[in-house]
Amino acid sequence: MQNTAEFNCAYCGEPNTTFIDLSAGMQQAYIEDCQVCCRPNHLYVRIDEETLDIEIDSEYNG
Repeated sequence: MQNTAEFNCAYCGEPNTTFIDLSAGMQQAYIEDCQVCCRPNHLYVRIDEETLDIEIDSEYNG
């Protein structure tokens, strides 16, 4: 099962949409390029088990 969620790019601050694979676990980390400036963001994803609310933190990848 997949959902989408938004994060702000750690470099340019622009909003981005990403797909979240809910079957991959309640805590995930991966790198995704910004859709605006193309720089890599390290994403930390947390999913609430009861409500399936998604929180994403983005950091510089470096």
